[in-house]
Amino acid sequence: MSAVATDRLIEVKHPLVQHKLSYLREKDTPTVHFRKIANEVTLLLTYEATKDFPTEDIEIETPLEWTTAQRISGKKVAVCPVLRAGMGMLDGVLSLVSGARVGFIGLYRDEETLEPVEYYVKLPNDLADRDAIVLDPMLATGNSSAAAIAKVKEAGARSVTLVCLVAAPEGIDRVHSAHPDARIVTASVDRGLNERGYIVPGLGDAGDRLYGTK
Repeated sequence: MSAVATDRLIEVKHPLVQHKLSYLREKDTPTVHFRKIANEVTLLLTYEATKDFPTEDIEIETPLEWTTAQRISGKKVAVCPVLRAGMGMLDGVLSLVSGARVGFIGLYRDEETLEPVEYYVKLPNDLADRDAIVLDPMLATGNSSAAAIAKVKEAGARSVTLVCLVAAPEGIDRVHSAHPDARIVTASVDRGLNERGYIVPGLGDAGDRLYGTK
């Protein structure tokens, strides 16, 4: 899959990703389509986020003969959406990594301070044996994403990858400043933030667009 990558940031430039992202950005895309496309983009981003999973040879029997095949070796994954908008990405990950455990991190942004306020955390109790994928559609100021990653790391996750639909440079810098070892996978690094802390050009409030709220 075409991507612009560094060790800590992968911007997926595949034509399918960019095509679908254009519909997420468009203000007139209805909720039902926005929700479906968000999951489709997440699935494609997950494909990129998991490309370095190690594999091992196993012997299997096809209908015709025995052969050597590859399977992912001992990789345990936890998927942790940031509520509420991250829930709109969860099915996209689980469609590829169906055996993953799921944790939930409830945060909302104080519109005055732009700082995250935690209201709910429920994570798998064996997170120390797992690699975590944190789902947060909008990496804006980065405060909520950094707080979510901190919660997952405190619970012992072996590694953390943040998957987001769009990201602002300010948010990327904030996350990497707080968590130099975290990877970010996104469909787009946008221009920046406006005076209200929203990503521009962005795609609006992902939670509102996913669930038809204002």
